[in-house]
Amino acid sequence: MKEKLKELGSSIWYGLGAVGLDLSYGMFYTWLSIYLTDILQLNIVFLLVLAPLARIWDGINDPMMGSIVDNTKTKFGKYRPWVIIGAVANAVVLFFLFTDLGIRGIPLYILITILYIGWGMTNTMADIPYWSMVPSFTSDPTKRSIISTVARAFSGLGQGIILIGAPILLPLLSKESDGNSYDAQGFSRLALICGLCLIFFAVLSMTHVKENHVIKPAEKFTFKKVFTIARNNDQLLVFMLFAMLSNAGYYMISGVAAYYFKYVVEDTTKQSLFSAMGSVGAILGLLFLPIMMKYTSRRRTYQASLIITIVSYIGMFFSGMVLHNVIVLDIFYLISSIGTGSMFVSQTVFLADIVDYGEVKLGYRAESITFSMKGFLQKMAYTIQVIILFAGLGSNYSKVVSGEVDASSVKGTINIMMLVLPALFFIASLIIFSTKFKLHGEFMQSITDQVTKNREED
Repeated sequence: MKEKLKELGSSIWYGLGAVGLDLSYGMFYTWLSIYLTDILQLNIVFLLVLAPLARIWDGINDPMMGSIVDNTKTKFGKYRPWVIIGAVANAVVLFFLFTDLGIRGIPLYILITILYIGWGMTNTMADIPYWSMVPSFTSDPTKRSIISTVARAFSGLGQGIILIGAPILLPLLSKESDGNSYDAQGFSRLALICGLCLIFFAVLSMTHVKENHVIKPAEKFTFKKVFTIARNNDQLLVFMLFAMLSNAGYYMISGVAAYYFKYVVEDTTKQSLFSAMGSVGAILGLLFLPIMMKYTSRRRTYQASLIITIVSYIGMFFSGMVLHNVIVLDIFYLISSIGTGSMFVSQTVFLADIVDYGEVKLGYRAESITFSMKGFLQKMAYTIQVIILFAGLGSNYSKVVSGEVDASSVKGTINIMMLVLPALFFIASLIIFSTKFKLHGEFMQSITDQVTKNREED
């Protein structure tokens, strides 16, 4: 019992680090688009180009950072120093990204480009080592699931604070607001609060956890090695595809919600209840996972999570497009979030399994390089959402913001992006997972047994 309480305590300290990471994450992925389009009123075409360019750099930077972490050796460990350094750097970039310095024209576009890419780099610096720690705690799949579940719970808390709190706090923090709007000052102040919390929780978490079972990679970083890992670890490629699709579906709703409640519902205060229902559902999703796994396999549980999400998204479509009832929409969003909450925990555990699979198949481990793919696929999913969002809004969106064109011109597109596309992404993800991912059952058990044997021989 004493050992179990100690493990739970360590999991909680570890999970606290995710609160700050997801405060920054939530600000960037949920609120940056509407800040850039409605507050700074940047050109849509520029934003359409910026996101893919940033992902090209991430394709280089993320695995490079993963390998740097893999080859780090300090008296504080190889993960913890980077989490703290990355958190501080990310907090600074987040604040300036959401702060209007009064610059306009070409200098503003250059500054936003630097800060946009800089946020991705500094987020990678903290996020990759943080989630890469999961395999270092234990090689037991059940214990990994518990650690990942606790961390995802705190991660959901961080995102929930932003999703629920931002629509309430932004008007309060803004210089001039009627209670249903926000300005540049509101975004800047909220970003500052999130940045300070990011640093606080990172330091609190990393000073209370220990790295165990840390394995030093035998080889140094080369891009050839990264490509070799990605090319030869077939299950990593399958994971990247089905996880990216499901993440894109999730981001479509969270990224478009601010526009949906502003232009379709025409009441931004209702977004808080919508987000609150999502956060409650995410918490219930964390309970759903261990309960389901008592009666069935992780594979079946994951499939059930996706099916729940798909059915709920269809319910949201009828609620919003047919019934025009926000309350019913909220209820279906709560149910869908049970599925996505469970899904995200399972995806983290799948990556830990993929690391083990890579060790057996390739002959060496690459935790951080493999886990760097998680951050990269999330950014790719966000990019898909951003491209669809900005392309859907169109080049005349600036006239909607200025009032020259009636908002009804974008309502149809926003409805499709919010209520139709997410379900299609999840359906595609479910098909790929069910037909191509093989790390389950006896095959996965044989992988785990081989990894355990390797540890005993070391």
